[in-house]
Amino acid sequence: MKARIHVMLKNGVLDPQGEAVRHALGTLGFSGVNGVRQGKVIELDLAEGTTEDTIQAMCEKLLANTVIESYRIEMI
Repeated sequence: MKARIHVMLKNGVLDPQGEAVRHALGTLGFSGVNGVRQGKVIELDLAEGTTEDTIQAMCEKLLANTVIESYRIEMI
């Protein structure tokens, strides 16, 4: 059983990495990119029977900084 966790900065939180990517794309000639938000994807290989509540606890305690980040759990 696998789960994929998508972690992104919350709206309103400054994203310097995303801004650096946006600027670099413009420098490389890619016009029309008005904004970039950068996040991370974490893929977990889990034992059968692991509950979504357990995965959510993992996110809350370690995988995401819930003060500035939001996350989405995708079972794959």
